Amino acid sequence: MRYGICILPDMPWRTARPLWRRAEEMGFHHAWTYDHLVWGGLPDSRWFSCMPTLTAAAGVTSRIGLGTYVASPNFRHPAAFAREVQTVADISEHRLLVGLGVGGSPDSGLLGQPELSVRRRVDRFQEFVGVLDRTLRDDHVTVDGDFFATHEMRLVGDEVRSRVPLILAGNGPRSVRFAARNGDGWVTTGSPADSLDAWFASVAANRDLLLETAAGRSLDTYLSLDFAPVSPLASVGAFDDLVGRADATGFSDVIVHWPRASDPYRGDVAVLEDVASRLSGRPVR
Repeated sequence: MRYGICILPDMPWRTARPLWRRAEEMGFHHAWTYDHLVWGGLPDSRWFSCMPTLTAAAGVTSRIGLGTYVASPNFRHPAAFAREVQTVADISEHRLLVGLGVGGSPDSGLLGQPELSVRRRVDRFQEFVGVLDRTLRDDHVTVDGDFFATHEMRLVGDEVRSRVPLILAGNGPRSVRFAARNGDGWVTTGSPADSLDAWFASVAANRDLLLETAAGRSLDTYLSLDFAPVSPLASVGAFDDLVGRADATGFSDVIVHWPRASDPYRGDVAVLEDVASRLSGRPVR
């Protein structure tokens, strides 16, 4: 099992910088941040951009994977985003993990774009992933799609796609199948449920669908524990229980959020430190 931590970009870098350093020192395998213009969970909060944050994080760490959790087509063009991915992958010495998802409100309408149905948002996402994949692999890419177009997009030098995994988010059958066929990994929050048994049942069903569709393709599988009915950092015991269930379900990776002083993701950093001390085999306080 590998362990990840998500650090929200709601604080200035002078405050966030030591958290990214500590995440690596604690022994986490990967650290992530959100990619939004405005996040619905903290709509009135100060908010910072994902890719510059990961660039800064690359400069204060040396081993930990750095991920987008998750980028979406709500305000991004895949060809332009490919250049950002190429740059951050280079700066981080290929520690970048590119999480991608359909995206939701309020980002979906901030630029004045028309509201799309869920089906059309998924259509747009799948086209986005295809164009991003091509522009990270090939030179002189020309695409005229339903949502995105690019003409003679350049990728001078070696391709970078083989060193940048695309980790596709999805909770519904269509998105899970798409991840199985097109991603290097799959990340899920599970479906809303009143009990842990029900939540893990839905997660397990989607993982079974992923493996069935993948037909032998090897994918990493990431489970976001903070969307379970029980907070993973309520106690060390709660964390152990959730990780044990995720492991039994067959997940390769789990992710928790850095505890905040208020909702969302309210928690005690001491619990995180206790958990991390066992991951790294040494005290971290």
